[in-house]
This record gives sequence, structure tokens and C-alpha cells, in this order.
Amino acid sequence: MAVFLGVDIGTYETKGVLTNEVGQILAQAAVRHEMIVPRAGWAEHRAEEDWWGDFVAVTKALLAQSEVDPQEIASIATSAIGPCMLPVDAAGTPLMNGVLYGVDTRATTQIDRLNAEIGEDQILARCGNALTSQSVGPKILWLKETQPDLYAATAKILTSTSFLVHRLTGEHVIDHYTAANFSPLYDVTTQDWTQSLSDQIIETGRLPRLLWSSEIAGRVTEQAAAQTGLAVGTPVTAGTIDAAAEALSVGVQEAGDMMMMYGSTIFIIQRTAERVSDARLWYAPWLWPDSHASMAGLATSGTLTHWFRDRFASDLPKDTAFGTLAQEAAASPVGANGVLVLPYFSGERTPIHDPLAKGAIFGLNLTHSRGDIYRALIEGIAMGTAHVIETYREIGHSPERCLAVGGGTKNPLWLQATSDFGNIPQIVCEKTIGASFGDAFLAACAIGAARPEDISKWNPSTHEVAPNHSAAHTRHYKLFRQLYEDSRGVVHSLSGGQ
Repeated sequence: MAVFLGVDIGTYETKGVLTNEVGQILAQAAVRHEMIVPRAGWAEHRAEEDWWGDFVAVTKALLAQSEVDPQEIASIATSAIGPCMLPVDAAGTPLMNGVLYGVDTRATTQIDRLNAEIGEDQILARCGNALTSQSVGPKILWLKETQPDLYAATAKILTSTSFLVHRLTGEHVIDHYTAANFSPLYDVTTQDWTQSLSDQIIETGRLPRLLWSSEIAGRVTEQAAAQTGLAVGTPVTAGTIDAAAEALSVGVQEAGDMMMMYGSTIFIIQRTAERVSDARLWYAPWLWPDSHASMAGLATSGTLTHWFRDRFASDLPKDTAFGTLAQEAAASPVGANGVLVLPYFSGERTPIHDPLAKGAIFGLNLTHSRGDIYRALIEGIAMGTAHVIETYREIGHSPERCLAVGGGTKNPLWLQATSDFGNIPQIVCEKTIGASFGDAFLAACAIGAARPEDISKWNPSTHEVAPNHSAAHTRHYKLFRQLYEDSRGVVHSLSGGQ
């Protein structure tokens, strides 16, 4: 049987998997890395070490563990956090750390100016997306205006996945799904780069070549083979963003299917029959031509649980801390004995798109326990997610099927709170490892060894998390929404005084 390699670069971890052509996992490997936060509102990775270095380490580990002959690997697909902004020189060498996706809010000034110069309605109509912290165009403009020497030396602007593909094949490519996040540089109607909305950001010749995610971008070079242990000439797909690979891994394929990804952030993808244009959400062409996706994402989710563990549960062993915290939280009732958490510790992405938003733990008194606060934190993330689900329902795209995936699916408290506050059932599949498995499936599709509909055989569903929505959930969600609105002015004033 043919073997397929999938590798995904996450915010805090890189995972890889080898599968055969029926989806059986032959080997898994993972390595950790850190997100760099040089200052408030910034988020970065080291492209050489955290992206390419991790890919090499994981690939070598998979080959050693499985004893698969590299010649047996029929194709490779990668995914990574995104959209990111990485300037490289003519040799493909990174000129700075990779600037991460919407958790990095450094380009707020550029967003405001581009909106004023082009017009928000015009940007939404042409790009399918409003300009937000998720948009790469303003971050390129930030580079141009604040680091002119680096900008002048930039031969290409890459994202995380396109950097990996370049290291493997020497090609500069990007998939359409990722490119749609480069507003205002990508036109969703023509599905091509454009400078017609703004010629002050960058010439389109310095952007990667556009491909569909399942297209072959190139083949493993001798240099890449020497570093990774892969066979020279192995086909490599264009790849995609990690969330799209996660959605593929659990069977999001029909209009109305929604993925709920539990990771460092909550990310949501819903397949739609047509292009959805709403400033509160994001749009992109899906992984194949003539297909559409509507996306949403919180800024901090799993990242916030890690923050809480490290700051307030340092007395617990790290490998068992989350289990202990969940037990403590389970002793607290719905509503966490009156504690509300706004999970906007890195600003917020959808649906409020407020980079100046801040986290809040509200309603504390001297009787509250650590379990109360941890439960309130989980419920805050769940209510932020419910706000997104409510937005989809408001625009007439209520999810018909919701599939959960990611590390957070191992947290029953988090899963149940999301179903309860969002009043939505969630399907959990047999394999929840996520994007790397989706990458392996994408690699199989790219060479015709699998069809998109075969994912139900590769990864069948196992159980459903049913909602237990009550009056208490309705009440606390209403207070959650009100707390943000009532405190926004104060929070923005605090941000302005930093």
C-alpha cells in the first residue's frame, strides 16, 4: 500500500503522521515549540526553528518509528498556523520572525488607514472579508512602514505553509484558501492577486503563485531530502492552513457542515453553498475549485487554559494539572457561582473584531475557589463560541452538522459547555489528532489515491455531545454579552493609556 505523510505546524506544537491509503495510522510524532510575545499585541514564531526545524524533526521521527522506506511515501501535504506574514530574501532566508495570524494585532493603525482610503464596503465586496487582525495585507504595510530596510530586501512574502513547501520543493506557492486572508490583495471574484484596491502595500510579483490545496506544488529536492530523510522527487501539495486540514480530517465536506476546532484558539469553518459576505466572519474559497467556506475564530482559547494553569495551578504537576482543574471546576455549578470571564486576553477576532478588547474575571468575592474561576474561564470561551454560532444563525447559515476536533476534545467540561451555551450537538470522530491526519488525506487526494468523500471511511464518527441548554445558560450568556458592551469604553481607554 502507498504511504502518505502529513505534517502540521501549530501554535505550540508540531504534529506529524504517516498513514496508508485506507487511513490506518502507521506512526505519529510531535515536538513542542513556543509562541514568542515580544510585546503586548505581538505574536511570532521563528520560521527556521519552529517551522522548518520542527518539520525535519517530526519527519525523521516518523520514519524511524515506522521503519517505512521513504520511497514508499507517495505524496506529502503540510499545513500550518495561518495566515502568517514572513518576508524572505531571494535565497528564501527569513528576514525576521514570522508574524502570526489574528492573535497578532500590531497592524491596527494600518487597518484603520486602509479602511479609510479604500472604504470598508469596497474591501468586503472585492475581498470577501473585512480588514481585521487576521488580514495579512495590513501587516505587510506595517513591515513597509516600520522596517523599510527589511521590506526593501524582501523578495517574497510567505505564510507558514508556503515556507515549508518552499523548503521542500524550492517553489513559492500559496493555496487560495490561505490567500483569501491577504486582504486587500486577493480578489475573491477573480480568485487572483490584485493591486487595484491599494498599490501602496506590495507588488503582486512579490507574492507566491496561487494553487488549489490539493494541487501538486513541486517535488522534494536533493537538499530537502538530505535534511529530512525523504526521497528525492516525492510530490508535495500546496497545502493549507491548519484549521482547513482539521476540518478535512473529520469530514467537513457538504454545505451546512461545521468544524469546531479546539486548540490554542477556537476556530470554526462552515462549508456553504455560496459565498457568504458578512463583516463579522471570514470568507475563503475552499480547498477545491467552485467551493466555499465561511470561517470564524476566537483569539485565545487553549492558550488561555495554559495561562491559567501556569499562573494559578503551578502547584500541580503539569501532566495532570488540567485533569485536576477539571475536577475542581466540576464541583462548581453552571454560572461558576456568579463569576464571568471575558476571554479576550489577546483582543478578540470574530465576531466583534476588537483588537483592544481585554480579558476580565468579573464578579469575584472571598468565597470563590480556583475551581469556580477555572469553570468561569471555560464557560467564557464557550460563550464566546456561542456568540459566533449565534452570528451564523442570524445570517441564515445555522449549522446542520457540527464536528469537533483537536486537543480540547479530550476535555469533557469544555466540550459540554460549548454544546450547552451554543445549544448545538457536536459529533466526535474516531481520530481527533486533527490537521496532520487531514494533511495525509489531502496528500492521498492530490494523487488520486482517495476521494474527498472517502474521509468517512478514514475517520468514522464515534459519539455525539448533546446540548443540555437551560435557563441558567441563557441568563449567563446574556450577562456575558452585556459585560463586554458595558466595559468596552473603559477597556479602550485603558488600552490608549498604555
